[in-house]
Amino acid sequence: MGRRTTHAMREDRAVPLAYDTTWAGEARSAVGYATLLFALLLTVDELADTLTDLRAALWLSLGVLLLLVLWPARVSVGRGRLVSRSLCGERTVRTDRLVSVRWSSGVAQRLVLRDADGNRAELDPKVLVANPPLWHVLDADARTSVDRGLLRCGETALRQMAARIDKETARTVFKVSGIE
Repeated sequence: MGRRTTHAMREDRAVPLAYDTTWAGEARSAVGYATLLFALLLTVDELADTLTDLRAALWLSLGVLLLLVLWPARVSVGRGRLVSRSLCGERTVRTDRLVSVRWSSGVAQRLVLRDADGNRAELDPKVLVANPPLWHVLDADARTSVDRGLLRCGETALRQMAARIDKETARTVFKVSGIE
């Protein structure tokens, strides 16, 4: 019986209910910006007649560094879990066992999720705004955490996120209907 349960859990994890549909475009943009920076630096150096192999390697390194900084995390949600895959690895949070949801402090706004097992994941709130199905699964699971009495810190952050998504959805509806 233990094998069946484990196999069923693996199947649930393997099939995401929703995922970030904007990821591919953001990844292409990251590659484009990094390539553009590299090409511009090479062109300027070539026009100044100062291009050497060492300088070309330096410009390539800067382009790769920009790519690493801009590369987006790939976010998906399944039954009771959110998975964020980045260049640094994969982070999985049990969204039906959340204990904390908060906004990170810093330049880039991030939503930080922490579950009862100590797992932690950060995601850009723009991912949730751009992907309402992803938000709906996360919100439903967060409500489960509230009902179980696990979520002690973060209801305000979730309400703020819900308000932001509702505002964007209304704006989109108005724009599509020609009201805006």
